[in-house]
Amino acid sequence: MVAPPRPRRNRVAAASSLTNGCPPRMLRTRRRFPAPGWRVFVPKLVTTLKHYDRAQFSADVVAGVIVGVVALPLSIAFAVASGVAPAAGLYTAIVGGFLIAALGGSRVQIGGPTGAFVVIVYGVVQTHGLAGLQAATLMAGLILIVLGVTKLGSAIKFVPQPVVTGFTSGIALIIFTSQVKDLFGLRMGAVPANFFDKWPAFARQLDSVNWAAMAVAAATIAILILWPRVSRRVPAPFVALVATTVVVWLAQLPVETIGDRFGDLHMTLPAPTLPRISFATARELVGPAIAIALLGGIESLLSAVVADGMIGGKHRSNMELVAQGVANIASPIFGGIPATGAIARTATNIKNGGRTPVAGIVHSVTLLAIMLFFGSLASKIPFATLAGILVIVAYHMSEWRTFRAGLRAPRSDVVVLVITFALTVVVDLTIALEVGMVMSAFLFMRRMAEVTNVNVFAQELDDEMAAAADSDPNSLRRRQIPKGVEVYEINGPMFFGAAEKFKEAIAEVARRPKALILRMRAVPAIDATGINLVRDLHARCKRDGTLFLLSDVHAQPLVAMSRAGLMDEIGDDNIFGNLDDALDRARAELGLPAAIRPAGVGPTVARETPVDGTPAVRR
Repeated sequence: MVAPPRPRRNRVAAASSLTNGCPPRMLRTRRRFPAPGWRVFVPKLVTTLKHYDRAQFSADVVAGVIVGVVALPLSIAFAVASGVAPAAGLYTAIVGGFLIAALGGSRVQIGGPTGAFVVIVYGVVQTHGLAGLQAATLMAGLILIVLGVTKLGSAIKFVPQPVVTGFTSGIALIIFTSQVKDLFGLRMGAVPANFFDKWPAFARQLDSVNWAAMAVAAATIAILILWPRVSRRVPAPFVALVATTVVVWLAQLPVETIGDRFGDLHMTLPAPTLPRISFATARELVGPAIAIALLGGIESLLSAVVADGMIGGKHRSNMELVAQGVANIASPIFGGIPATGAIARTATNIKNGGRTPVAGIVHSVTLLAIMLFFGSLASKIPFATLAGILVIVAYHMSEWRTFRAGLRAPRSDVVVLVITFALTVVVDLTIALEVGMVMSAFLFMRRMAEVTNVNVFAQELDDEMAAAADSDPNSLRRRQIPKGVEVYEINGPMFFGAAEKFKEAIAEVARRPKALILRMRAVPAIDATGINLVRDLHARCKRDGTLFLLSDVHAQPLVAMSRAGLMDEIGDDNIFGNLDDALDRARAELGLPAAIRPAGVGPTVARETPVDGTPAVRR
């Protein structure tokens, strides 16, 4: 008589943790559930126009015009602070802003140049010129598209808060420092590049302070602070720009203007051109390109999250990254600089009634119209006015309250915050991001290693373990461990950061038990180092003639060990969904009868699932 075929086991379903409320059938269904498809790459413009009406169009037009007026002085100011021509900021807001709105994954995102890019753009321009900046921005655009297409949009959100606060506050300080010359109208040549060289240079030129420029800057700052109390409908930056420019022009004040430094401006959208750089220069620009991509991705997604909270919506992060990538490819081709989502302009858009990407498109069209018809007047704008605007921008960017609160965080986070801030100011934004991320990663691994421990149980439990086990129905205290059997229980992720603890626990046990059970009910995840540690332990047991058993293995560790071939090495007969079955297997090896199960035992992981899908849970 032929025995019936043995049911095949589904190891993934067998690892489903009922203690976490996820039965095997649900786990298998979840694994087969298709990931979001092409819909995540549909621009919000397409979906919002399905139910578009005239009233919303009117609101979007009004909001777009207002935001366009707000963006005018900011775009010029960010371009000048970045060391490029004023028109470059307008090109960025027009081209980049249009594409971000038309292709983006947010309903209300407004794109364009922002203060976050000032430091890195200035550094690239000083080192590699405008062609190098174009190339770096193009490369950053390609990186953003890859991040979006591979659906890594959510991964950028995992940048630690101390890193974000550190480099943002550092950028704010650098922006403020870069405006001191124009803020006081100092008659000096090029400002030193090094942060610590700037302030002595400013101090040496204090006798050349231009009081008219100081008055214009002070008036600009006063308007920016006080005007919102008068009216929020007309943007304060636009009022400050027009008012101070008119006063300087009519009174013929001795204040340096854009025309004095850059000559007459002919504001027209340039023909598209590609940068010409050598391969060696392209290699040097990889670092700045990655920094631009990360900075643009972080700021745009943060802006989208803030916007979601204001309108009660939900953006598509991956589509937003794709749109940011396309915008940063097109912007340098038309003479612009890096573009990203601008939180302040996005909030202005929302407060004025903008609810669809049409408002962002109107914002770009408004800027284009202003540039074409009134662009020549931009040469009359005083640098002191732009300096006053950037001082307020730097103040808001500094997030000094958040920075101060961060200093009261855990010591490791404070270290990351301060070092990221210091490196941003003293060295370079790219270095600051890299060091901040690496430090955060190491500190995270250290914390995870601290919460991971390995307990070794033999026939007797000490008083501390016994007291802790009283309330746990699945604890070893409720079970009889046969002589010659040892149980190792791992608590916490089993990854390379916790490897040393595991090795130390194994090394402390010199005797050779008849059976060794590795219990993994508290191991949510395992990596390659953890798998190799289990493999080494299994090989040691095999060499010593010890039966090696696994119990309570969850989904991720089981899948990872299966793919690594470790499950086949251990054997299905030595893998159990709960400790009681593993102990009975050890008793059988020792020639002992099976034990009676303790009363009140809670759910555990499934041992196996037959092909028909009926979960078989053994307790």
